Formats: sequence, structure tokens, C-alpha cells
Amino acid sequence: MAIKKFLQLVEIKTKTASMIPFLFGTVYAIFRFQEFKLEHFLLMLFSLLSFDMATTALNNFYDYKKAARKHGYGYEIHNPIVSYRMKPARVVLLIGILLLIAVSAGIALVLQTDLLILLLGGLSFAVGILYSFGPIPISRMPLGEIFSGLFMGFVIMFISAYIQAGDRLASLTLEGGVAVLQVHLLEIVLLFLVSVPAILGIANIMLANNICDIEEDIENKRYTLPVYIGRANALMLFRLMYYAAFIDLIVLIFLGVNPLLCLLTLLTLFPINKNIGRFTKLQTKKDTFGLAVKNFMMMNGARIIILSAAILISL
Repeated sequence: MAIKKFLQLVEIKTKTASMIPFLFGTVYAIFRFQEFKLEHFLLMLFSLLSFDMATTALNNFYDYKKAARKHGYGYEIHNPIVSYRMKPARVVLLIGILLLIAVSAGIALVLQTDLLILLLGGLSFAVGILYSFGPIPISRMPLGEIFSGLFMGFVIMFISAYIQAGDRLASLTLEGGVAVLQVHLLEIVLLFLVSVPAILGIANIMLANNICDIEEDIENKRYTLPVYIGRANALMLFRLMYYAAFIDLIVLIFLGVNPLLCLLTLLTLFPINKNIGRFTKLQTKKDTFGLAVKNFMMMNGARIIILSAAILISL
């Protein structure tokens, strides 16, 4: 399979939705706990990226198989299996290879850490598969935004911070055949608050995607959130989630969790607000869907850069 076809099949441009929370969780662990383990970082990188690509390819394959209408609505363009005339058997083989890499790297990471990574990693794998596969995939229900936001925005960030900080966040051990879970509640709550902009940004990527596909989804019996609440309400939700993310950033600065330098992140509100206006006027995959990805990258990428700068200044 040619590289271009592969990158389109796995929608490589959307991998920022998993890579940015992963990177931010790592930077947060360095900033708050002064911890960084390169081997843990690389193992999670391989596992996460491979699994993310596998689930995207699986989602495209499932859409290809389940499509009720195979013409119109840009179906011939949007689905890479159709537009690049890929052989389904090769797509399935590729999905299998990516899953094998993801599982292998994940197991290696568990051996380097503890059982909590096995539990959270297994749960994430299960949700990722159920998101695209099964009798009623999550992506075909009005739950896609919630699951993608929480698992990609918070769980990924938690795991990436946990593999660096270890029991300073939590621990899961076996004592006499009994599983003992210990949690530093305050640190977990603070980490969740830190992850809110990522949670809402990822949820908005999914929401923007579903708004763009609302007519096609109705035709193909995909009952996503915009199908249930309507385009107007979905667009209002799209706007409000961004504003909620900025409120969270301000709260974190007042709590002292983020350094004052993170006030610079608020400057991204201006281009983000402009992109919100553009998307509100026109919602198409070709013209404006990418704005949701850009907004996510601006808001959360700026946090990574600024927090990294704060780490360097502290050194």
C-alpha cells in the first residue's frame, strides 16, 4: 500500500487528537513532579500512535461496509477505501499489523510499570475498538463526543503523566491476592482540570465532524449527537465548549497549578473565536472541518510550548 494511501486511510492529520494530550501529560509530569523516563515515553508513543491509526482505519473500513448510500454527499471522496480503490483484504491486514504493534508496545510498557497501566490500557483498547466496531458502534451513537473527549483528552493525559510520576499520582498492587488501589485524590482532580481544554477540544473535533456529516449520517442511520439535537444547537454547543475551556485555563492559573506564563495561552482566543465564526457560517469537510483541528492544536499546543518554557526557566 502506497504511503499516501496509508496516510489517508489512517487520517494522519487527526492524530494530533491523541499526540497532543500525550505530549502535554508528559510535560505536565516534568513540570509538576520533575520526572521523565525516556523508555516509558517511547513505548507509549508507539502503542498509542499505532492503536490510534488502527481504530481510524477500522472506522473507515466499517463505514465502507455499512454505507447505505454509496453516492452523493461526497462519499466517493470522503472514504479513502473508495477514493483510492483499496483492497478490503489489505486494509484488514494493515489494521491487524497496527494492532499487533500497539499491543506489543503496550505489554512492554506494563512490564516496565504496573497493573494500573494494564487496566487503563485495556479499557482504552476496548473503547477504541467499540468506538468503530460492534453491533452499535459508539461513533454511530450520540456518545462519540463524550467518549472521545474523556478517553483521548483525560485518560491519555493521565497515563502519559502516570508512567512518569508513578505512585505520586496513583498505584495498583496485588497484596495476598487482593488488588489495592491507592489514589492521590488532589493530584488526580488537578490533572483532570488540566485536561479539560484537551477534553473539550477533542470533543469539538468529533462534533464538527458529525455536524459536517449530518445529512449523510441520517441517510446511513448514524444517530450522532447533531442528528439528535439539531444543527443549530450543535453549533451553539461547539462554541460554548471552547469558551468553557478558556474559563478552565483561567481557573488553573488562579489555583497556581499553571504558572502565570500560561496567561499567554489566552491570546489564542482571538484566532479561535474567528474560526468559530467561520465554522458557524459554513460546515463542510472540505472547507471548514479543519478549523476544529486547528483550534485544538492552537489552544493545547500553546500550553505545551508555554509549560515547556516554564520548565526551562525553572532550570
